[in-house]
Amino acid sequence: MELLDKLKWRYAAKAMNGEKVSQDKIDRIIEAARLAPTSSGLQPFEIIVITNSDIKEKIRPVAWNQSVITDCSHLLVFAAWDTYTEERINKMFDLTNEIRGFENEGWENYRQKLLGSYPQKDPEVNFNHAAKQAYIAFSQSIAAAAFEGVDSTPLEGFDPEAVDEILGLRAKGLRSAVLLPLGYRDEKEDWLVNLVKVRKSTEDLVTVIE
Repeated sequence: MELLDKLKWRYAAKAMNGEKVSQDKIDRIIEAARLAPTSSGLQPFEIIVITNSDIKEKIRPVAWNQSVITDCSHLLVFAAWDTYTEERINKMFDLTNEIRGFENEGWENYRQKLLGSYPQKDPEVNFNHAAKQAYIAFSQSIAAAAFEGVDSTPLEGFDPEAVDEILGLRAKGLRSAVLLPLGYRDEKEDWLVNLVKVRKSTEDLVTVIE
């Protein structure tokens, strides 16, 4: 129930007060993203953590001039792989073998299956697939932030190409997928803070097939 209570407490803060979030909380929020499930365990994304004021100031104009970009404590950019490559796939499979300390025939066969599939696909198809995986981690960060009593603002309202350029992501084979400012709500400036959370009823949202 504690997690559900925290999720009821959270909302997309529209104004933040600039107060810094302690590093231990940030570390746990990021760790929740690192532990998120992803397709084939490839984790096809990186998380860029921005505290630099100048960089946040550059991003704000290309993010609909939203104040939470500059007033947040930490700005997380979830950047997905621009495509799947043999090198990237092999790196994750090799890491699995190294950590587990053995090779598995079925696992190696699955490696070959992916190598024979993903790298040959259109890069845009691959990026969209990778971005979906980034979103899974993104959602876990939102829940973890709520659990830590930290406000967050999920943002899709930004120019990805401009953010990519500001952060030099394309040179790293990455493309920005979604932003997550973390901080603390400014109750005096946030028009949303006292409004009741509105969600579909369970009956309207869920269909049970027995």
